[in-house]
Amino acid sequence: QVQLVESGGGLVQAGGSLRLSCAASGLASRYYAKGWFRQTPGKEREFVAAISWSGASTYYADSVKGRFTISRDNAKNTLYLQMNSLKPEDTANYYCAATQRAEYDTGSPKYYNYWGQGTQVTVSS
Repeated sequence: QVQLVESGGGLVQAGGSLRLSCAASGLASRYYAKGWFRQTPGKEREFVAAISWSGASTYYADSVKGRFTISRDNAKNTLYLQMNSLKPEDTANYYCAATQRAEYDTGSPKYYNYWGQGTQVTVSS
């Protein structure tokens, strides 16, 4: 069983930065692909970024490309999302997720088996 716990959310002004972390339990989860998704009330969960188990491959939604960076430290079993140049439209609850599926890079949440509880990011204008 894999458990994921996000942290690092908060309130920031537009143009600012935040770094989200996602601590995973279970040695096997070091070999899982992982991703970040976000969701606002009344909307579907939206893909943000994904990373292969080794960290060699990364994928981003067009809306965050060039501003966000996904990374991982398998020794610490932790996933990160560095968010720069934040915009009010980035405001959402951010979730990390893990999977063994090869389709992790499609951006579809249905391919992810394990989810954290989420951390709120609010960007003020």
